[in-house]
Amino acid sequence: MNLTYTLQIAAILLYFAATAAIGFGLHRDRAALKRGGVALAVLGVLLHAWAFWVEFSMLGGPSADFFSALSLVSLLILLVLMLGMLRYPVLEIFPLALPGAAFMMLHKLIISPEPVALETGSVMLDIHVTASLLSYSLLSIAAVTAVFIAVLHNLLHRHKGAALIEILPPLVVMENMLFKMILAGWLILSLSLATGLLFVDNLFAQHLAHKTFLSAISWLVFGLLLAGRWRYGWRGMRVVRLCLIGMAILLLAYFGSKAVLELMLDRRWQAG
Repeated sequence: MNLTYTLQIAAILLYFAATAAIGFGLHRDRAALKRGGVALAVLGVLLHAWAFWVEFSMLGGPSADFFSALSLVSLLILLVLMLGMLRYPVLEIFPLALPGAAFMMLHKLIISPEPVALETGSVMLDIHVTASLLSYSLLSIAAVTAVFIAVLHNLLHRHKGAALIEILPPLVVMENMLFKMILAGWLILSLSLATGLLFVDNLFAQHLAHKTFLSAISWLVFGLLLAGRWRYGWRGMRVVRLCLIGMAILLLAYFGSKAVLELMLDRRWQAG
């Protein structure tokens, strides 16, 4: 059993343990369990990152396959959430994000083919890949926050679920956090699109035309959402619907096309 495999198994177990501790801590409102769960999650993230570092060192760069990309995005999402905890009430998102990351790692361990390094050969392409992953991570967190807003909005209107309402942050706090996440993700997505257009010489030859088109549509949806908030003060379910539509399009752009190319057509994208 190699080191990467061992680290990933340990991280998966820590993620599930952290999920149980944080979930039970939120349910029972026990600060010690919440703190313990966060500590387990931090340790899991460190092992997850270490596993990627070992793999990167062996390959000479990040792996280009579909399941490695999913696992890397799940790691970035957890890192962003942990940084967000310093200022925003995002603890409630962890019981969703942690098992999600664990399942992404399980898929990578069980299904992923022999890893092959993504050969970029360009600083601009490195910026593009990094910006793409980071924007997807930020907007994923925004989408999860939008789901929580929808749930809270529904409970408040039906005057039900008092216990869950007490656990979740106030609606106005979640909406403010949502738009800050969307703004940050949209700006980084803008950088991703700009650098992508610079390095791609032939979109059709590299099977990237649909990815670029869908990413641009998602960029427009999130841009419209930000403009509506700034100009008209949009909030509530309209915001939730547009956020989830934008995220669904971005999901298709980033991973739908990659899944089709790799899992159905047996092709891997390379920069060269």
